[in-house]
Amino acid sequence: MIKVLLAEDQGMMRGALALLLDLEADMEVVAQVAAGDRIVAAALDARPDIALLDIELPGRSGLDAAADLRAQLPACKVLILTTFGRPGYLRRAMEAGASGFLVKDGPVEELAATIRRVLAGERVIDPGLAAAALSAGPNPLTQRERDVLTAAVDGATVADIAHRLHLSQATVRNYLSAAIGKTGTRNRMEAVRAARQNGWL
Repeated sequence: MIKVLLAEDQGMMRGALALLLDLEADMEVVAQVAAGDRIVAAALDARPDIALLDIELPGRSGLDAAADLRAQLPACKVLILTTFGRPGYLRRAMEAGASGFLVKDGPVEELAATIRRVLAGERVIDPGLAAAALSAGPNPLTQRERDVLTAAVDGATVADIAHRLHLSQATVRNYLSAAIGKTGTRNRMEAVRAARQNGWL
């Protein structure tokens, strides 16, 4: 029996996925969580064979949780299942140790088949997204530039960002300027938008 953990913040979607997977003769959903910061604890408790993780979750992203799972429960495979098929997300998922990446608009039969393929040792990636990721190239932003853009998401001032990240205001301005240049945008909010659309944040 394949033991599955589901991490999905939308209750109806989580329930539907659990119901569909439980209909498979060889699968059992052993844990369900609605927040990213509950994934590792639930996995350590339930010991699933595979974790199906959404990316944008409250508390902690599925990508960050995937890296934690790889470190703390390496026997558990990770399959990212998301609405947001962004090239940068795919790259980050693979770097975090995910074994598969699917977008939610695919057929449900594909999900069960992908789970079996991942547990058989394959790496499974949505083909359209794989092509887009190759053409998009790597994330041009450094970790610090990503941190500064993430802190700027809610329209925070340079002083606010500096305070949050324990940096000087001049350093924050430098990182913002570099990020704006690398994203080919005119200001920090456009840079945030461009970085999000590419899955770099």
